[in-house]
Amino acid sequence: MDSPYGIASIWAQGDALIKGVAIMLLIMSIASWWVIVVRAWGLWRLRHPAQGLNDFWHAQSFAEGLRTLGEDRTTPFRHLAEEGQAALDHHSNHKDDLHGHLPLAEWLTACLRGSIDESAERLQRGLAILASVGSTAPFIGLFGTVWGIYHALVGIGVSGQASIDKVAGPVGEALIMTAFGLAVAIPAVLGYNALTRANKGVLNKLNRFAHQLHAYFITGSPMQNKGTITKLSPRNTSPRKEG
Repeated sequence: MDSPYGIASIWAQGDALIKGVAIMLLIMSIASWWVIVVRAWGLWRLRHPAQGLNDFWHAQSFAEGLRTLGEDRTTPFRHLAEEGQAALDHHSNHKDDLHGHLPLAEWLTACLRGSIDESAERLQRGLAILASVGSTAPFIGLFGTVWGIYHALVGIGVSGQASIDKVAGPVGEALIMTAFGLAVAIPAVLGYNALTRANKGVLNKLNRFAHQLHAYFITGSPMQNKGTITKLSPRNTSPRKEG
């Protein structure tokens, strides 16, 4: 026999407002889990390009180095390297333009920084949803709780007696809405914190890679890293001339 205080019974007893709160929390939960899964998958796919950074500097040419960063040209690391090379070529081929009079170092810095900013924006997509869900879901659930308690009090007033069968349904609604709100908010907050920390690690690697690329495009050799300087032949890239 079905319990009169089960989820289905509570849904049947709830009014339009309670059902609206439940549907809203369900949508928020689906949205937050979608963001968590998609962003986590995207970060997992970045493991290979990030691990290929050392192989990049051991390559014999720039084109070979790009292949070590993966075939996907939209990954932040490959995109950064290609943007740096494109900025170098553009500066060399457009010296008569206004930006051609900028020092090459400043032009490269601006282009590399722009690429990092674009990557940071892509990495942070959806995090605002998690932050909003994590901060508002408990209060939406609390609103359902208050409304359920109000129904319980109305039921007591109409019946004239505080019997359990008169108040159990509305009180159950109140408790379920509180639990539902917390169940939606907790994964969103944990997912937000985990993704933010992972994104920070990716951006730190991007910044280090950008400094190495900047030094390579200017001097032909990457910056020293942990006591060793890896080499990548500058003869396979476009000529680097200070504008």
